[in-house]
Amino acid sequence: MAKVLVTGGAGFIGSHIVDRLCARSHEVHVLDDLSSGAQRNLAAGVPLHKLDMRSDEARKIVTELTPDFIVHAAAQVSVRVSMDQPALDTDLNVTGLVNILTPLRGRKGTHVVFLSSGGAVYGEQECFPAPEGHPVRPESVYGLSKRVGEMYLEFWSRVWGVTSTALRLSNVYGPRQNPHGEAGVVAIFCERLLAGKSIAVNGTGMQTRDFVYVEDVAEAVGRAVDTRSAGEFNIGTAQETTVMELAERLRDLACPKAEVQSAPAKAGEQMRSCIDNSKAKKVLGWAPTMEFAKGLAHTLEWYRTAAR
Repeated sequence: MAKVLVTGGAGFIGSHIVDRLCARSHEVHVLDDLSSGAQRNLAAGVPLHKLDMRSDEARKIVTELTPDFIVHAAAQVSVRVSMDQPALDTDLNVTGLVNILTPLRGRKGTHVVFLSSGGAVYGEQECFPAPEGHPVRPESVYGLSKRVGEMYLEFWSRVWGVTSTALRLSNVYGPRQNPHGEAGVVAIFCERLLAGKSIAVNGTGMQTRDFVYVEDVAEAVGRAVDTRSAGEFNIGTAQETTVMELAERLRDLACPKAEVQSAPAKAGEQMRSCIDNSKAKKVLGWAPTMEFAKGLAHTLEWYRTAAR
């Protein structure tokens, strides 16, 4: 059993990670300011430190807990917000990470698992699916901040001996995702369709994404903790789905009469995104298990239940 601190652990992805680590009998603590997460996402008995990850108090918690692992899931996750407010994105995604890492200088033994982005880090891809060695050319400030985070981790490892795993996630979907905001197209579509409302597809709708189920992501974090494998790993399905196909699938499941409307393309949005998971399969022993149609049905049912 290990002591694990999960930043952003009351959020969408973070709370599933907490559940998975608790199921592995680890001692799990959560650091979250609840700006987008919710305490109801946490199982009873999981300690919650309600703090901003950029604060002095957050740094003190890391010092006092002396965790064996830190899973850094806290982040600003909207591409559009990152383009409209680059200073905010950088403050949260870079300064926040550095603040959490600062107490670890010289403390060898702590391993950091960082949630990076497979789609946003690579930018417009040259090959599909993209391996970890693909050129890194972010098309958004969000993708840039995630890459900078990886570089900080590499520096902390090389200079101060703090080992780390960077999981480059594709587009994560599933229960508990916040439907209010710019991120999480599956969540947004589910909520609107269950209310009998139309949904909007930005741009042509032919842009593709690699949708990975949140429980599969949580398992990848568990494998990273189990193995302490250092480096970058793509966590995705290696399969492309167009946003229009996603919209039509969910419409047919939730509200066949709903209209799928067109909306302007978003700044910083990639046209195609799909990542190669071969390295994760080989080194972490991880592979996605949730079939897309089944995952969408599970997610939709969760939102239907949550709306009652």
